Amino acid sequence: MGFSQIIFSWTAIIPVIVLLYYFFRKKYTDQTVSSTLFWSEIMQETRVSPYLKHLQKNALLYLQLLALLLLVLALMNPYVKKSTIVGEQTIFIVDTSATMLAGKGQSTFDTHKQEMLTLIDELNGRPVTLITTGSAPKAILQQETNIKDIEKGIKDLQVTYETAEMDKALDVAQAFVGDTPTSIYVFTDTLDKKQLPMNKDSVKWLVRGAARDLTNIAITRFAATTDGQATMALVQLHNDTDIEQKVTLALLNEEGKELVAENIAVPPKEEITKTFKELPLEKSMTAIIDVRDDYAVDNQQTVLLQTATSKIVVDQGMHQLIQKGFQSVSTGVKIVPPLQVVDNQDATVITNQAELLEKMDKPLVLFGRDDAEKVEVSGIVSTKSDALFAFSELKDVYVSALYPGFANYQTIATVGEQPFIQRSPKGDIVVLADIADTDWPLHPSFPLFLWSTEQQLSESIDSLGIFTPNEQRVVALAQEDWSVYSQEDEFLSLVTDGMLTAPTKPGIYFVRSNNEEKHFIVQLQAQERVIEQGTSYALGDISDNGKAEISKASFVPWLILIILVLLVSEWEVQRRRGFTN
Repeated sequence: MGFSQIIFSWTAIIPVIVLLYYFFRKKYTDQTVSSTLFWSEIMQETRVSPYLKHLQKNALLYLQLLALLLLVLALMNPYVKKSTIVGEQTIFIVDTSATMLAGKGQSTFDTHKQEMLTLIDELNGRPVTLITTGSAPKAILQQETNIKDIEKGIKDLQVTYETAEMDKALDVAQAFVGDTPTSIYVFTDTLDKKQLPMNKDSVKWLVRGAARDLTNIAITRFAATTDGQATMALVQLHNDTDIEQKVTLALLNEEGKELVAENIAVPPKEEITKTFKELPLEKSMTAIIDVRDDYAVDNQQTVLLQTATSKIVVDQGMHQLIQKGFQSVSTGVKIVPPLQVVDNQDATVITNQAELLEKMDKPLVLFGRDDAEKVEVSGIVSTKSDALFAFSELKDVYVSALYPGFANYQTIATVGEQPFIQRSPKGDIVVLADIADTDWPLHPSFPLFLWSTEQQLSESIDSLGIFTPNEQRVVALAQEDWSVYSQEDEFLSLVTDGMLTAPTKPGIYFVRSNNEEKHFIVQLQAQERVIEQGTSYALGDISDNGKAEISKASFVPWLILIILVLLVSEWEVQRRRGFTN
Protein backbone atom coordinates (compact mmCIF):
# COMPACT_ATOMS: atom_id res chain seq x y z
CA MET A 1 0.00 0.00 0.00
CA GLY A 2 1.19 3.56 -0.69
CA PHE A 3 0.19 7.21 -1.19
CA SER A 4 0.49 8.94 -4.56
CA GLN A 5 -0.21 12.49 -3.16
CA ILE A 6 1.84 12.50 0.06
CA ILE A 7 2.27 16.30 -0.31
CA PHE A 8 -1.28 16.76 1.01
CA SER A 9 -0.24 15.32 4.37
CA TRP A 10 -0.05 18.92 5.70
CA THR A 11 -3.85 18.99 5.78
CA ALA A 12 -3.66 16.82 8.92
CA ILE A 13 -3.51 20.14 10.79
CA ILE A 14 -7.21 20.72 10.06
CA PRO A 15 -8.59 18.08 12.49
CA VAL A 16 -6.06 19.35 15.06
CA ILE A 17 -7.58 22.84 14.79
CA VAL A 18 -11.09 21.41 15.30
CA LEU A 19 -9.87 19.51 18.36
CA LEU A 20 -8.31 22.68 19.84
CA TYR A 21 -11.57 24.54 19.23
CA TYR A 22 -13.40 22.01 21.43
CA PHE A 23 -10.74 22.40 24.15
CA PHE A 24 -11.13 26.21 24.37
CA ARG A 25 -14.88 26.50 23.86
CA LYS A 26 -17.00 28.07 26.61
CA LYS A 27 -17.55 25.79 29.62
CA TYR A 28 -20.46 25.81 32.05
CA THR A 29 -20.62 24.98 35.77
CA ASP A 30 -22.97 22.20 36.84
CA GLN A 31 -25.62 23.48 39.23
CA THR A 32 -28.16 21.31 41.03
CA VAL A 33 -31.75 22.48 40.63
CA SER A 34 -34.37 21.12 43.01
CA SER A 35 -36.92 20.51 40.28
CA THR A 36 -34.59 18.00 38.62
CA LEU A 37 -34.05 15.85 41.71
CA PHE A 38 -37.03 13.70 40.76
CA TRP A 39 -35.15 12.61 37.63
CA SER A 40 -32.16 11.23 39.53
CA GLU A 41 -33.46 7.67 39.61
CA ILE A 42 -34.14 7.71 35.89
CA MET A 43 -30.60 8.93 35.14
CA GLN A 44 -28.93 6.16 37.14
CA GLU A 45 -28.24 4.16 34.00
CA THR A 46 -26.31 7.03 32.45
CA ARG A 47 -24.33 7.60 35.65
CA VAL A 48 -23.46 3.90 35.81
CA SER A 49 -22.21 4.09 32.18
CA PRO A 50 -19.84 7.08 32.10
CA TYR A 51 -18.40 6.03 28.74
CA LEU A 52 -21.83 6.08 27.15
CA LYS A 53 -22.48 9.50 28.69
CA HIS A 54 -19.15 10.75 27.33
CA LEU A 55 -19.91 9.39 23.87
CA GLN A 56 -23.36 10.99 23.83
CA LYS A 57 -21.93 14.33 24.89
CA ASN A 58 -19.07 14.35 22.36
CA ALA A 59 -20.59 12.41 19.44
CA LEU A 60 -20.46 15.47 17.17
CA LEU A 61 -16.76 15.99 17.90
CA TYR A 62 -15.85 12.40 17.10
CA LEU A 63 -17.86 12.37 13.88
CA GLN A 64 -16.26 15.60 12.70
CA LEU A 65 -12.75 14.43 13.55
CA LEU A 66 -13.26 11.09 11.78
CA ALA A 67 -14.67 12.79 8.67
CA LEU A 68 -11.73 15.24 8.55
CA LEU A 69 -9.16 12.48 9.03
CA LEU A 70 -10.70 10.47 6.19
CA LEU A 71 -10.72 13.61 4.02
CA VAL A 72 -7.00 14.09 4.69
CA LEU A 73 -6.43 10.44 3.81
CA ALA A 74 -8.41 10.82 0.57
CA LEU A 75 -6.35 13.86 -0.45
CA MET A 76 -3.20 11.75 -0.11
CA ASN A 77 -4.79 9.17 -2.52
CA PRO A 78 -3.99 5.83 -0.84
CA TYR A 79 -3.75 2.80 -3.15
CA VAL A 80 -2.83 -0.84 -3.12
CA LYS A 81 -0.52 -2.32 -5.73
CA LYS A 82 -2.09 -4.84 -8.07
CA SER A 83 -0.40 -6.84 -10.82
CA THR A 84 -1.88 -6.32 -14.26
CA ILE A 85 -1.45 -7.65 -17.77
CA VAL A 86 2.14 -7.24 -18.95
CA GLY A 87 3.77 -7.37 -22.35
CA GLU A 88 2.85 -5.77 -25.65
CA GLN A 89 0.04 -8.21 -26.53
CA THR A 90 -2.32 -10.66 -24.82
CA ILE A 91 -3.46 -14.11 -25.93
CA PHE A 92 -6.46 -15.92 -24.42
CA ILE A 93 -6.56 -19.72 -24.96
CA VAL A 94 -10.03 -20.98 -24.02
CA ASP A 95 -10.79 -24.64 -23.39
CA THR A 96 -14.22 -25.41 -24.88
CA SER A 97 -14.34 -29.13 -24.01
CA ALA A 98 -17.34 -30.70 -22.27
CA THR A 99 -15.62 -30.92 -18.86
CA MET A 100 -15.64 -27.11 -18.69
CA LEU A 101 -19.37 -27.39 -17.87
CA ALA A 102 -18.49 -28.82 -14.44
CA GLY A 103 -18.84 -26.48 -11.50
CA LYS A 104 -20.62 -25.68 -8.25
CA GLY A 105 -23.53 -23.40 -9.09
CA GLN A 106 -21.66 -21.78 -11.98
CA SER A 107 -19.70 -23.72 -14.56
CA THR A 108 -15.94 -23.35 -14.94
CA PHE A 109 -16.55 -22.06 -18.48
CA ASP A 110 -18.82 -19.20 -17.33
CA THR A 111 -16.42 -18.32 -14.50
CA HIS A 112 -13.57 -18.01 -16.99
CA LYS A 113 -15.66 -15.85 -19.34
CA GLN A 114 -16.35 -13.43 -16.49
CA GLU A 115 -12.64 -13.25 -15.64
CA MET A 116 -11.76 -12.53 -19.27
CA LEU A 117 -14.29 -9.69 -19.37
CA THR A 118 -12.71 -8.28 -16.19
CA LEU A 119 -9.22 -8.45 -17.67
CA ILE A 120 -10.33 -6.30 -20.61
CA ASP A 121 -10.18 -3.22 -18.32
CA GLU A 122 -6.43 -3.78 -17.89
CA LEU A 123 -5.52 -4.03 -21.58
CA ASN A 124 -4.65 -0.33 -22.05
CA GLY A 125 -4.79 -0.65 -25.85
CA ARG A 126 -2.93 -3.95 -26.14
CA PRO A 127 -4.07 -6.24 -28.99
CA VAL A 128 -5.90 -9.44 -28.02
CA THR A 129 -5.88 -12.81 -29.76
CA LEU A 130 -8.61 -15.27 -28.73
CA ILE A 131 -8.03 -18.98 -29.48
CA THR A 132 -10.43 -21.88 -28.79
CA THR A 133 -9.37 -25.50 -28.41
CA GLY A 134 -10.47 -28.63 -30.28
CA SER A 135 -9.22 -30.96 -32.99
CA ALA A 136 -8.84 -27.83 -35.15
CA PRO A 137 -8.13 -24.80 -32.89
CA LYS A 138 -9.70 -21.55 -34.07
CA ALA A 139 -8.44 -17.97 -33.71
CA ILE A 140 -11.73 -16.17 -32.98
CA LEU A 141 -9.92 -12.81 -32.67
CA GLN A 142 -6.54 -11.89 -34.12
CA GLN A 143 -4.62 -8.88 -32.77
CA GLU A 144 -7.93 -7.15 -31.95
CA THR A 145 -7.79 -3.77 -30.15
CA ASN A 146 -11.47 -2.73 -30.32
CA ILE A 147 -12.88 -3.30 -26.81
CA LYS A 148 -16.44 -3.88 -28.04
CA ASP A 149 -15.32 -6.52 -30.53
CA ILE A 150 -13.26 -8.22 -27.82
CA GLU A 151 -16.23 -8.26 -25.44
CA LYS A 152 -18.49 -9.67 -28.14
CA GLY A 153 -15.97 -12.39 -29.03
CA ILE A 154 -15.77 -13.48 -25.39
CA LYS A 155 -19.52 -13.37 -24.76
CA ASP A 156 -20.21 -15.44 -27.91
CA LEU A 157 -17.94 -18.30 -26.80
CA GLN A 158 -19.72 -21.66 -26.44
CA VAL A 159 -18.72 -25.11 -25.23
CA THR A 160 -18.11 -27.40 -28.24
CA TYR A 161 -17.94 -30.69 -26.25
CA GLU A 162 -14.77 -31.69 -28.15
CA THR A 163 -11.67 -32.97 -26.38
CA ALA A 164 -9.39 -29.98 -25.83
CA GLU A 165 -6.20 -31.28 -27.52
CA MET A 166 -4.39 -28.42 -25.79
CA ASP A 167 -1.05 -29.06 -27.52
CA LYS A 168 -2.55 -27.91 -30.83
CA ALA A 169 -3.92 -24.72 -29.30
CA LEU A 170 -0.56 -23.97 -27.68
CA ASP A 171 1.15 -24.37 -31.06
CA VAL A 172 -1.30 -21.89 -32.62
CA ALA A 173 -0.62 -19.40 -29.81
CA GLN A 174 3.14 -19.73 -30.34
CA ALA A 175 2.65 -18.66 -33.96
CA PHE A 176 1.23 -15.31 -32.77
CA VAL A 177 4.00 -14.63 -30.25
CA GLY A 178 7.12 -14.21 -32.39
CA ASP A 179 9.58 -12.00 -30.47
CA THR A 180 6.85 -9.82 -28.95
CA PRO A 181 6.57 -9.78 -25.11
CA THR A 182 3.27 -11.58 -24.54
CA SER A 183 0.96 -12.58 -21.70
CA ILE A 184 -0.79 -15.86 -22.52
CA TYR A 185 -3.80 -16.76 -20.39
CA VAL A 186 -4.90 -20.40 -20.58
CA PHE A 187 -8.47 -20.88 -19.36
CA THR A 188 -8.97 -24.61 -18.83
CA ASP A 189 -9.84 -27.08 -16.08
CA THR A 190 -6.40 -28.64 -15.58
CA LEU A 191 -3.09 -28.38 -17.44
CA ASP A 192 0.25 -29.98 -16.61
CA LYS A 193 3.11 -27.49 -16.44
CA LYS A 194 5.18 -29.81 -18.62
CA GLN A 195 2.83 -29.15 -21.56
CA LEU A 196 3.71 -25.46 -21.68
CA PRO A 197 6.43 -24.52 -24.21
CA MET A 198 8.99 -22.59 -22.12
CA ASN A 199 11.44 -21.97 -24.96
CA LYS A 200 10.86 -18.18 -25.05
CA ASP A 201 11.74 -15.64 -22.38
CA SER A 202 9.28 -13.12 -23.79
CA VAL A 203 6.17 -15.07 -22.68
CA LYS A 204 4.38 -15.11 -19.34
CA TRP A 205 1.98 -18.04 -18.90
CA LEU A 206 -1.03 -17.64 -16.62
CA VAL A 207 -3.13 -20.81 -16.25
CA ARG A 208 -6.62 -20.51 -14.78
CA GLY A 209 -8.03 -23.89 -13.76
CA ALA A 210 -11.25 -25.28 -12.35
CA ALA A 211 -12.16 -25.48 -8.68
CA ARG A 212 -10.26 -28.16 -6.78
CA ASP A 213 -13.21 -29.71 -4.92
CA LEU A 214 -15.46 -30.82 -7.80
CA THR A 215 -17.15 -34.22 -7.52
CA ASN A 216 -18.34 -36.51 -10.29
CA ILE A 217 -20.16 -39.82 -10.74
CA ALA A 218 -20.21 -40.83 -14.40
CA ILE A 219 -21.44 -43.37 -16.91
CA THR A 220 -18.05 -44.17 -18.43
CA ARG A 221 -19.23 -46.93 -20.80
CA PHE A 222 -22.56 -48.09 -22.18
CA ALA A 223 -23.04 -50.82 -24.77
CA ALA A 224 -26.05 -52.78 -25.97
CA THR A 225 -26.32 -55.70 -28.39
CA THR A 226 -29.18 -57.77 -29.73
CA ASP A 227 -29.61 -61.14 -31.41
CA GLY A 228 -32.89 -60.11 -33.00
CA GLN A 229 -35.00 -61.52 -30.16
CA ALA A 230 -33.80 -59.78 -26.99
CA THR A 231 -31.32 -57.10 -25.96
CA MET A 232 -28.42 -57.21 -23.53
CA ALA A 233 -26.97 -53.99 -22.11
CA LEU A 234 -23.76 -53.28 -20.20
CA VAL A 235 -23.25 -50.10 -18.13
CA GLN A 236 -20.05 -49.05 -16.36
CA LEU A 237 -20.20 -46.44 -13.59
CA HIS A 238 -17.28 -44.57 -12.01
CA ASN A 239 -17.30 -42.83 -8.61
CA ASP A 240 -14.74 -40.02 -8.49
CA THR A 241 -15.52 -39.05 -4.88
CA ASP A 242 -14.06 -40.23 -1.56
CA ILE A 243 -17.36 -41.57 -0.22
CA GLU A 244 -19.79 -44.22 -1.37
CA GLN A 245 -22.46 -42.87 -3.69
CA LYS A 246 -25.98 -44.24 -4.08
CA VAL A 247 -27.42 -43.71 -7.56
CA THR A 248 -30.48 -44.81 -9.48
CA LEU A 249 -29.60 -46.28 -12.87
CA ALA A 250 -32.39 -46.44 -15.46
CA LEU A 251 -32.52 -47.60 -19.08
CA LEU A 252 -34.96 -45.80 -21.38
CA ASN A 253 -36.19 -46.54 -24.90
CA GLU A 254 -36.39 -44.05 -27.77
CA GLU A 255 -39.72 -42.66 -26.53
CA GLY A 256 -38.33 -42.12 -23.01
CA LYS A 257 -40.20 -45.07 -21.49
CA GLU A 258 -38.36 -46.72 -18.61
CA LEU A 259 -37.32 -50.29 -19.42
CA VAL A 260 -35.52 -51.11 -16.18
CA ALA A 261 -34.28 -49.24 -13.09
CA GLU A 262 -32.03 -50.25 -10.21
CA ASN A 263 -30.58 -48.57 -7.11
CA ILE A 264 -26.81 -49.02 -7.03
CA ALA A 265 -24.14 -48.21 -4.42
CA VAL A 266 -20.85 -47.22 -6.07
CA PRO A 267 -17.77 -47.53 -3.79
CA PRO A 268 -15.42 -44.52 -3.51
CA LYS A 269 -12.81 -44.14 -6.26
CA GLU A 270 -13.99 -47.32 -8.00
CA GLU A 271 -15.74 -48.51 -11.14
CA ILE A 272 -18.54 -51.05 -11.21
CA THR A 273 -20.23 -52.80 -14.16
CA LYS A 274 -23.90 -53.74 -14.36
CA THR A 275 -25.35 -56.10 -16.97
CA PHE A 276 -29.01 -56.24 -17.97
CA LYS A 277 -30.36 -59.17 -20.00
CA GLU A 278 -33.62 -60.06 -21.73
CA LEU A 279 -34.51 -56.45 -22.48
CA PRO A 280 -37.04 -55.70 -25.26
CA LEU A 281 -35.95 -54.86 -28.78
CA GLU A 282 -35.50 -51.14 -29.40
CA LYS A 283 -33.91 -48.97 -32.05
CA SER A 284 -31.98 -47.02 -29.44
CA MET A 285 -31.47 -47.11 -25.71
CA THR A 286 -30.44 -44.45 -23.17
CA ALA A 287 -28.75 -45.04 -19.81
CA ILE A 288 -29.23 -42.32 -17.21
CA ILE A 289 -28.23 -42.00 -13.56
CA ASP A 290 -30.03 -39.89 -10.97
CA VAL A 291 -27.31 -38.37 -8.78
CA ARG A 292 -26.22 -35.00 -7.45
CA ASP A 293 -22.72 -34.11 -8.59
CA ASP A 294 -20.86 -31.18 -10.15
CA TYR A 295 -20.86 -32.51 -13.73
CA ALA A 296 -24.17 -33.52 -15.26
CA VAL A 297 -23.15 -34.07 -18.90
CA ASP A 298 -21.75 -37.57 -18.27
CA ASN A 299 -24.83 -38.77 -16.36
CA GLN A 300 -26.50 -39.89 -19.60
CA GLN A 301 -25.45 -41.90 -22.64
CA THR A 302 -27.29 -43.27 -25.70
CA VAL A 303 -26.53 -46.17 -28.04
CA LEU A 304 -28.05 -47.49 -31.26
CA LEU A 305 -29.10 -51.12 -31.59
CA GLN A 306 -29.31 -53.31 -34.66
CA THR A 307 -32.51 -55.26 -35.05
CA ALA A 308 -30.89 -57.78 -37.35
CA THR A 309 -27.67 -59.74 -37.18
CA SER A 310 -24.92 -58.20 -39.33
CA LYS A 311 -23.09 -60.29 -41.88
CA ILE A 312 -19.32 -60.42 -41.39
CA VAL A 313 -16.94 -62.14 -43.75
CA VAL A 314 -13.43 -63.00 -42.50
CA ASP A 315 -10.65 -63.88 -44.91
CA GLN A 316 -9.54 -67.47 -44.30
CA GLY A 317 -5.93 -66.29 -44.44
CA MET A 318 -6.35 -64.11 -41.35
CA HIS A 319 -4.85 -65.14 -38.02
CA GLN A 320 -6.93 -67.52 -35.91
CA LEU A 321 -7.16 -64.95 -33.10
CA ILE A 322 -8.88 -62.50 -35.46
CA GLN A 323 -11.31 -65.15 -36.68
CA LYS A 324 -12.16 -66.28 -33.16
CA GLY A 325 -12.34 -62.67 -31.96
CA PHE A 326 -15.01 -61.67 -34.46
CA GLN A 327 -16.93 -64.89 -33.84
CA SER A 328 -17.05 -63.99 -30.14
CA VAL A 329 -18.56 -60.53 -30.75
CA SER A 330 -21.02 -61.46 -33.51
CA THR A 331 -23.00 -64.53 -34.51
CA GLY A 332 -23.14 -63.66 -38.22
CA VAL A 333 -19.49 -64.45 -39.05
CA LYS A 334 -18.54 -66.41 -42.16
CA ILE A 335 -15.01 -67.67 -42.96
CA VAL A 336 -14.35 -67.71 -46.73
CA PRO A 337 -11.30 -68.45 -48.94
CA PRO A 338 -9.24 -65.39 -49.99
CA LEU A 339 -10.36 -65.59 -53.64
CA GLN A 340 -14.06 -65.50 -52.67
CA VAL A 341 -13.86 -62.47 -50.36
CA VAL A 342 -14.47 -59.99 -53.19
CA ASP A 343 -17.82 -61.66 -53.98
CA ASN A 344 -19.31 -60.53 -50.62
CA GLN A 345 -20.10 -56.93 -51.48
CA ASP A 346 -23.00 -56.73 -49.02
CA ALA A 347 -20.96 -57.86 -45.99
CA THR A 348 -18.38 -56.34 -43.69
CA VAL A 349 -15.06 -57.83 -44.80
CA ILE A 350 -12.00 -58.49 -42.63
CA THR A 351 -8.90 -59.17 -44.72
CA ASN A 352 -5.27 -58.26 -45.43
CA GLN A 353 -5.76 -57.87 -49.21
CA ALA A 354 -4.98 -54.18 -49.78
CA GLU A 355 -6.39 -54.24 -53.32
CA LEU A 356 -9.90 -54.80 -51.91
CA LEU A 357 -9.86 -51.25 -50.52
CA GLU A 358 -10.74 -50.11 -54.03
CA LYS A 359 -12.88 -53.07 -55.09
CA MET A 360 -15.32 -53.26 -52.16
CA ASP A 361 -18.33 -50.96 -52.08
CA LYS A 362 -18.69 -51.07 -48.29
CA PRO A 363 -15.92 -50.05 -45.85
CA LEU A 364 -13.79 -53.01 -44.70
CA VAL A 365 -11.24 -53.84 -41.99
CA LEU A 366 -7.66 -54.39 -43.11
CA PHE A 367 -5.35 -56.25 -40.70
CA GLY A 368 -1.86 -55.99 -42.16
CA ARG A 369 -1.01 -55.56 -45.85
CA ASP A 370 -0.10 -58.06 -48.55
CA ASP A 371 1.37 -55.44 -50.86
CA ALA A 372 4.20 -54.04 -48.70
CA GLU A 373 7.03 -55.10 -46.39
CA LYS A 374 6.85 -54.42 -42.67
CA VAL A 375 9.66 -52.81 -40.68
CA GLU A 376 10.64 -53.07 -37.01
CA VAL A 377 9.40 -50.30 -34.72
CA SER A 378 9.58 -49.37 -31.06
CA GLY A 379 7.67 -46.89 -28.97
CA ILE A 380 4.50 -46.32 -26.99
CA VAL A 381 1.08 -46.74 -28.58
CA SER A 382 -0.91 -43.51 -28.48
CA THR A 383 -4.40 -42.80 -29.82
CA LYS A 384 -6.36 -39.75 -30.93
CA SER A 385 -9.90 -38.88 -29.94
CA ASP A 386 -12.00 -41.27 -32.00
CA ALA A 387 -15.24 -43.15 -31.35
CA LEU A 388 -13.40 -46.37 -32.24
CA PHE A 389 -11.49 -46.16 -28.94
CA ALA A 390 -14.45 -45.24 -26.74
CA PHE A 391 -14.35 -48.72 -25.18
CA SER A 392 -10.83 -49.88 -26.07
CA GLU A 393 -7.92 -47.88 -24.66
CA LEU A 394 -4.71 -49.25 -26.19
CA LYS A 395 -2.61 -48.96 -23.05
CA ASP A 396 0.58 -51.03 -22.66
CA VAL A 397 0.12 -52.75 -26.05
CA TYR A 398 3.44 -53.91 -27.52
CA VAL A 399 4.02 -53.74 -31.29
CA SER A 400 7.28 -54.96 -32.83
CA ALA A 401 6.70 -54.31 -36.56
CA LEU A 402 4.44 -52.16 -38.77
CA TYR A 403 3.56 -51.87 -42.44
CA PRO A 404 3.84 -48.47 -44.18
CA GLY A 405 0.80 -46.23 -43.77
CA PHE A 406 -1.47 -44.96 -46.54
CA ALA A 407 -0.69 -41.39 -47.59
CA ASN A 408 -4.23 -39.96 -47.74
CA TYR A 409 -5.66 -41.82 -44.75
CA GLN A 410 -6.32 -40.32 -41.32
CA THR A 411 -4.03 -41.73 -38.63
CA ILE A 412 -5.91 -42.34 -35.38
CA ALA A 413 -3.26 -44.42 -33.53
CA THR A 414 0.53 -44.44 -33.68
CA VAL A 415 3.50 -46.40 -32.35
CA GLY A 416 6.06 -43.73 -31.59
CA GLU A 417 5.88 -41.59 -34.75
CA GLN A 418 4.70 -44.39 -37.08
CA PRO A 419 1.02 -44.89 -38.10
CA PHE A 420 -0.56 -47.92 -36.42
CA ILE A 421 -4.31 -47.59 -37.12
CA GLN A 422 -5.77 -45.47 -39.93
CA ARG A 423 -9.19 -44.60 -41.34
CA SER A 424 -9.75 -44.06 -45.05
CA PRO A 425 -11.95 -41.27 -46.48
CA LYS A 426 -14.50 -43.99 -47.37
CA GLY A 427 -14.52 -45.29 -43.78
CA ASP A 428 -12.22 -48.34 -44.05
CA ILE A 429 -10.34 -49.21 -40.85
CA VAL A 430 -6.71 -50.20 -41.40
CA VAL A 431 -4.54 -51.88 -38.74
CA LEU A 432 -0.97 -51.70 -40.06
CA ALA A 433 0.33 -54.72 -38.14
CA ASP A 434 0.09 -58.49 -38.10
CA ILE A 435 -1.46 -59.76 -34.87
CA ALA A 436 1.51 -62.14 -34.50
CA ASP A 437 3.77 -59.07 -34.14
CA THR A 438 1.85 -57.70 -31.14
CA ASP A 439 0.67 -58.80 -27.70
CA TRP A 440 -2.64 -57.04 -28.29
CA PRO A 441 -4.80 -60.22 -28.02
CA LEU A 442 -3.58 -60.57 -24.42
CA HIS A 443 -5.24 -57.26 -23.48
CA PRO A 444 -8.96 -56.69 -22.76
CA SER A 445 -8.95 -53.90 -25.34
CA PHE A 446 -8.60 -56.35 -28.26
CA PRO A 447 -12.11 -57.89 -28.23
CA LEU A 448 -13.56 -54.46 -27.37
CA PHE A 449 -11.79 -52.99 -30.42
CA LEU A 450 -13.21 -55.75 -32.62
CA TRP A 451 -16.67 -55.07 -31.20
CA SER A 452 -16.34 -51.31 -31.82
CA THR A 453 -15.15 -52.00 -35.36
CA GLU A 454 -18.06 -54.31 -36.05
CA GLN A 455 -20.50 -51.74 -34.62
CA GLN A 456 -19.15 -48.94 -36.82
CA LEU A 457 -18.96 -50.88 -40.08
CA SER A 458 -21.87 -53.34 -39.77
CA GLU A 459 -24.64 -50.85 -39.14
CA SER A 460 -28.29 -51.41 -39.86
CA ILE A 461 -29.70 -49.91 -43.01
CA ASP A 462 -31.35 -46.97 -41.24
CA SER A 463 -28.37 -45.99 -39.08
CA LEU A 464 -25.14 -44.04 -39.68
CA GLY A 465 -23.54 -45.11 -36.38
CA ILE A 466 -21.75 -43.17 -33.64
CA PHE A 467 -20.04 -39.80 -34.04
CA THR A 468 -18.05 -37.64 -31.65
CA PRO A 469 -19.04 -33.95 -31.24
CA ASN A 470 -18.26 -31.90 -34.38
CA GLU A 471 -16.69 -34.93 -36.09
CA GLN A 472 -16.51 -34.76 -39.89
CA ARG A 473 -16.93 -38.06 -41.72
CA VAL A 474 -17.78 -39.26 -45.20
CA VAL A 475 -21.01 -41.27 -45.03
CA ALA A 476 -22.51 -43.66 -47.56
CA LEU A 477 -25.67 -41.90 -48.72
CA ALA A 478 -27.56 -41.87 -51.98
CA GLN A 479 -26.95 -38.98 -54.37
CA GLU A 480 -29.69 -36.77 -52.97
CA ASP A 481 -29.99 -33.65 -50.85
CA TRP A 482 -29.58 -34.67 -47.19
CA SER A 483 -30.16 -32.49 -44.13
CA VAL A 484 -29.36 -33.01 -40.43
CA TYR A 485 -32.16 -32.63 -37.87
CA SER A 486 -32.40 -32.90 -34.10
CA GLN A 487 -34.87 -35.07 -32.20
CA GLU A 488 -37.06 -31.97 -31.87
CA ASP A 489 -37.16 -31.79 -35.71
CA GLU A 490 -34.96 -28.68 -35.80
CA PHE A 491 -32.88 -28.20 -38.95
CA LEU A 492 -29.15 -28.09 -38.12
CA SER A 493 -27.01 -28.43 -41.27
CA LEU A 494 -26.60 -29.93 -44.73
CA VAL A 495 -24.61 -32.99 -45.83
CA THR A 496 -22.26 -31.69 -48.54
CA ASP A 497 -20.57 -34.08 -50.99
CA GLY A 498 -21.19 -36.99 -48.62
CA MET A 499 -19.39 -35.20 -45.76
CA LEU A 500 -21.43 -35.09 -42.55
CA THR A 501 -20.41 -32.75 -39.73
CA ALA A 502 -21.81 -34.03 -36.46
CA PRO A 503 -23.66 -31.59 -34.15
CA THR A 504 -22.03 -30.28 -31.01
CA LYS A 505 -24.22 -31.68 -28.23
CA PRO A 506 -24.47 -35.43 -27.48
CA GLY A 507 -27.76 -37.09 -28.41
CA ILE A 508 -29.75 -38.72 -31.23
CA TYR A 509 -29.96 -36.98 -34.62
CA PHE A 510 -31.39 -37.70 -38.07
CA VAL A 511 -30.37 -37.16 -41.69
CA ARG A 512 -33.26 -36.85 -44.15
CA SER A 513 -33.78 -36.67 -47.86
CA ASN A 514 -37.03 -36.53 -49.77
CA ASN A 515 -37.54 -40.29 -49.60
CA GLU A 516 -35.42 -41.63 -46.74
CA GLU A 517 -34.37 -41.08 -43.12
CA LYS A 518 -31.37 -42.38 -41.17
CA HIS A 519 -30.40 -41.71 -37.57
CA PHE A 520 -27.06 -41.45 -35.80
CA ILE A 521 -25.71 -40.70 -32.34
CA VAL A 522 -23.30 -38.04 -31.09
CA GLN A 523 -21.42 -39.35 -28.08
CA LEU A 524 -18.82 -37.85 -25.73
CA GLN A 525 -15.28 -39.17 -25.91
CA ALA A 526 -14.08 -41.23 -22.95
CA GLN A 527 -11.78 -38.37 -21.84
CA GLU A 528 -14.76 -36.07 -21.40
CA ARG A 529 -16.38 -38.38 -18.85
CA VAL A 530 -13.69 -37.82 -16.23
CA ILE A 531 -12.94 -34.52 -14.47
CA GLU A 532 -9.57 -33.89 -12.86
CA GLN A 533 -8.48 -31.66 -10.00
CA GLY A 534 -8.19 -28.04 -11.14
CA THR A 535 -4.82 -26.30 -11.43
CA SER A 536 -3.97 -22.58 -11.50
CA TYR A 537 -0.47 -21.11 -11.63
CA ALA A 538 1.80 -18.62 -13.42
CA LEU A 539 5.12 -19.29 -15.16
CA GLY A 540 7.62 -16.95 -16.75
CA ASP A 541 8.09 -13.21 -16.34
CA ILE A 542 8.15 -10.12 -18.55
CA SER A 543 9.81 -6.81 -17.72
CA ASP A 544 9.29 -3.50 -19.49
CA ASN A 545 12.47 -1.38 -19.18
CA GLY A 546 13.48 -3.46 -16.21
CA LYS A 547 10.24 -2.86 -14.28
CA ALA A 548 7.14 -5.02 -14.23
CA GLU A 549 3.94 -3.12 -14.93
CA ILE A 550 1.78 -2.63 -11.83
CA SER A 551 -1.71 -1.17 -11.53
CA LYS A 552 -2.86 0.90 -8.55
CA ALA A 553 -6.27 0.25 -7.03
CA SER A 554 -7.28 3.53 -5.29
CA PHE A 555 -9.25 3.64 -2.02
CA VAL A 556 -10.55 7.20 -2.65
CA PRO A 557 -14.04 6.22 -3.91
CA TRP A 558 -14.64 4.17 -0.75
CA LEU A 559 -13.30 6.97 1.50
CA ILE A 560 -15.61 9.52 -0.11
CA LEU A 561 -18.58 7.20 0.45
CA ILE A 562 -17.70 6.83 4.15
CA ILE A 563 -17.26 10.62 4.51
CA LEU A 564 -20.73 11.20 3.05
CA VAL A 565 -22.21 8.73 5.56
CA LEU A 566 -20.44 10.56 8.40
CA LEU A 567 -21.77 13.94 7.24
CA VAL A 568 -25.31 12.57 7.23
CA SER A 569 -24.71 11.20 10.75
CA GLU A 570 -23.45 14.62 11.94
CA TRP A 571 -26.56 16.29 10.55
CA GLU A 572 -28.76 13.78 12.39
CA VAL A 573 -26.90 14.35 15.70
CA GLN A 574 -27.19 18.11 15.33
CA ARG A 575 -30.89 17.83 14.46
CA ARG A 576 -31.63 15.80 17.58
CA ARG A 577 -29.81 18.33 19.76
CA GLY A 578 -31.49 21.27 18.09
CA PHE A 579 -29.85 23.55 15.57
CA THR A 580 -30.28 26.60 17.91
CA ASN A 581 -28.04 25.03 20.53
